[in-house]
Amino acid sequence: MSSRSPDEFRLGVRPYDRGAGSGDEPEDPHELLHRARRLTAHGHPWAGSAWERAATALRRAGGVLTPGDHADALDATALDCRGAARPAAGPLFFRAADLHEQAGQRGKALVSRARALVAGPGPGATACARLAELCERATALHRAGRAGVAETATVRLLHGRVRADLLDTAPDPTAEAAALREELARLIAFAAPHRADPAVLRVLADTRALLGRITAPDDPAAAAAQLRTALDDQRAGGRLWPATEHRLLLSAVLRATGAHEEAAALLRAALVPEVTDTPLRAADRARLCLALARTVAGADEHGRTARDGTEMTEGLPAETAAEAWEETAADVLDETAEEDGERLSLLAEAVRHTDGPAQDVRVGALARLLLGVAHAERGRYGTALALLEQALPGFADDGDTAGRVRARAWLAECLLHLGEPGRAAREYALAAAEARSWDDPRHGAALSRRAMHTLGPAGTHGPVPQTPGTGGTVYADAKTETEAPAEGGAPGGGARGPWPGLRELPEPFGPPGRYQVDVYGEVGGAGPQAATAPGTRVQGCE
Repeated sequence: MSSRSPDEFRLGVRPYDRGAGSGDEPEDPHELLHRARRLTAHGHPWAGSAWERAATALRRAGGVLTPGDHADALDATALDCRGAARPAAGPLFFRAADLHEQAGQRGKALVSRARALVAGPGPGATACARLAELCERATALHRAGRAGVAETATVRLLHGRVRADLLDTAPDPTAEAAALREELARLIAFAAPHRADPAVLRVLADTRALLGRITAPDDPAAAAAQLRTALDDQRAGGRLWPATEHRLLLSAVLRATGAHEEAAALLRAALVPEVTDTPLRAADRARLCLALARTVAGADEHGRTARDGTEMTEGLPAETAAEAWEETAADVLDETAEEDGERLSLLAEAVRHTDGPAQDVRVGALARLLLGVAHAERGRYGTALALLEQALPGFADDGDTAGRVRARAWLAECLLHLGEPGRAAREYALAAAEARSWDDPRHGAALSRRAMHTLGPAGTHGPVPQTPGTGGTVYADAKTETEAPAEGGAPGGGARGPWPGLRELPEPFGPPGRYQVDVYGEVGGAGPQAATAPGTRVQGCE
């Protein structure tokens, strides 16, 4: 039986930094088909591209894919759907499930249906209930010998991921998290006796990573142990390409426990894979760069505190103590400059890797915001302004209020330092209007006051032009905080940098609950102001 045209899974998206179609790749369609099957069996991220080439070559030779091969091709292609292509994943998985059924592969069909449910827009209680039904069907098929251990375990794992996403909406999240940990422990016990099968070992790795995620808020040490084992299982299962989510989660746990150097080493290793031909998605590389920049900044702050020289100079004569202080201060300055340069370089690299057809809007917006803020803090207001203007539409598309407020506030500060107080006041007013929707009223009030004071340098003491959503007109008073400076200068001709209140604003894209994950891999660190931001699911389709 032949399947429908292979063109239906050709999305025209290239999510990887380099393709698998170079070098000594075979030209014969049957060899390409064999290669695609092999990569699929190994769970390789290049399987989707391999199927596309095999299907094209087969069609040119007058052949077609069988339903089973076509289903595997659709599965692999759907797993490639990240960033802008993500909405296509669900329909591809559902079509793959139908083809698996035609081919008599009922276990694979259940996996595809489960992935389709997880890939949907924010799976909720309904999807969770349907996944529970699929788990029962998978268990029954396994008992009848019609579904493998890896297939059954995968369906159960996907159900666990959706349950994890819904933990913070449960009446008792802590109790529900404990129940989910018990279920994941049973899943590990079910799969562990079959770990000789690489496919089972890969499911075990992902199960331990999920267990680490929901353990992190309550027991970071236990979470770190689970995540280390997950990485070991991933390697033992033949997945030599980076497990980005696992590494991000582990590095975040290490940061939370103060192990900044170990976290940085882990992230650097992920950015430079041991095997040179392993793929790393551009968006994943960007997230790793953002997490490493965050780790470097945290290590710098931690290091300065640890090296304040107090213990070094206790009991020393005054002259000797002064010399020790000077040496320590010089060392700290040198290390700070080096770490600062690395952080800027990492943020710039993150921005570069968020362009392209498969770009991740939220990661791209965050990368530009962070790089823009970094330049603004160093007085490079013109460079910062361009980056912040590019970031703002991304936050608008993603619906993250915290991101829009922070971007507008920093944009206003740059405009003020560049001698445009009128535009600056408008941006501050827009930021204040959005911040008023938060539970904490202090940010909105502070931004409103900043909008009022900003107009002072222009000699304007009338109303700031009312903008949609401001909830009223903001009036400037006669008091001034700043005077229009030149590029790189400070208001009033002094040496002051940006307004300190900017650093108090909530961060964008934080996890909206205790058990949710943000773009850095951190679990449960967000305040209520960021509650509108969707969580980042841990490899929800895989």
